[in-house]
Amino acid sequence: MQPYEQRFPWNLDWNLLRTFMIVVDQKGLTRAADYLGVTQPTISSALKRLETTVGVSLVDRRPGNFALTESGELLYQECNTMFGVVSQIPGLLNKAKHHISGHINIVMTSHVVSEHLDSVLHDFNSENPDVTYSISIAESSEVLNRLRQNRATMGICLMRDPDPMLSARPLYRERFALYCGPRHRLFGKTQIKLAELKGENSVSFQTEVESGPLFLLAQLRERALLNPVVKGISANLPEVRRMIVAGIGVGALPVHVASRDVDAGLLWPLPPYSGLPVADIHFVTNPRRSMNPAERVLVAAIEKLIETTPIAERTYP
Repeated sequence: MQPYEQRFPWNLDWNLLRTFMIVVDQKGLTRAADYLGVTQPTISSALKRLETTVGVSLVDRRPGNFALTESGELLYQECNTMFGVVSQIPGLLNKAKHHISGHINIVMTSHVVSEHLDSVLHDFNSENPDVTYSISIAESSEVLNRLRQNRATMGICLMRDPDPMLSARPLYRERFALYCGPRHRLFGKTQIKLAELKGENSVSFQTEVESGPLFLLAQLRERALLNPVVKGISANLPEVRRMIVAGIGVGALPVHVASRDVDAGLLWPLPPYSGLPVADIHFVTNPRRSMNPAERVLVAAIEKLIETTPIAERTYP
């Protein structure tokens, strides 16, 4: 009879590993069940089957608590490695073809607006019509997490500190200014004094409130003497914009993104009008990823853009 270690890969139901990853990513059995569209007992049964197969407890099941055991943490990391390897198989097989093809998976923070990036994508797609794409939106922290787990080709997001596991360079730079919606008392008013904003309610990004990459917006709110208690937060730029337009509070948005709404009469710029905070939007890759031909060519094209175009030209507006 073969030793246990040799029989294990043949006896294991590999679908259980995928379910386990989703349980961990969703931080609970109930949310994992909702994500997969199955019942919570089905997820619980799958987890028990996996624990029986591996012979160890993977999840701490104390009431009101979700945490992995040491064995669970180890298995989760191995599952991520396997997932990354398997996800690259279709692209790696395309190496046998003479033309560039394959799938490119881009994950980015909400409302990335860059004419330079759009130009690179246009040229690349025109030259490589057989390439396919998927673009997903996530918080900046989740963008970096997916890249660490080798689950995406590239990421575009905010970063406060360097990540030793990833390669990151500023793709473009955007300025932030304060805006109000059409129902606000200062809408349409010119020569607004900074003192007129004192005590105003404000809305902001979750990454600012949690001292993340947009912490500089807190300084802008303090400079305008806004109410220190933020009335509304979101990790999604369109939802921050929605709260400003709805009059829940004034808030900061990238100037080049908000300009269309200013022209359309949906937003109005507020002071301060100079010395505006600047944030870098980074292009991020995982150096350990084995890229398919399409991924390599697109990453090289974006890196060439960064190397040959001064950051002043990639600063909006």
